[in-house]
Amino acid sequence: MKIRIKGDSVRFRLTQSEVKTLSESGEIYDSTNFGTTKFNYGVVLKSDIEQLHINFENSSIILSMPEANGRSWFSNDIITFDHTLKTTDGNNLYLLLEKDFTCLDNTIEDQSDNYPNPKLS
Repeated sequence: MKIRIKGDSVRFRLTQSEVKTLSESGEIYDSTNFGTTKFNYGVVLKSDIEQLHINFENSSIILSMPEANGRSWFSNDIITFDHTLKTTDGNNLYLLLEKDFTCLDNTIEDQSDNYPNPKLS
């Protein structure tokens, strides 16, 4: 699972096995250890929401996805889900959850579990 944060935009990218785990178990988590602090992040399915939602507390970012969408995501061709969330401060926070495709250029990261890039066919 990858997270990209830029300004008021948060993007999560999931590999094939991560989408499958999310669809089957309803949650997926990962973390980055900074030595004295661990940064946690994940995606969870929730039955009581209709759009993507996000929470940041206790050094954790958790993206919530509507359960109906998440349970079938692995078995369908939908690539992305997005939503612009109005925060309590009044600003817009853009959320994007997507399947992770292989890169078009050479990269050193392992991409064996990424979705095939449609631009390569």
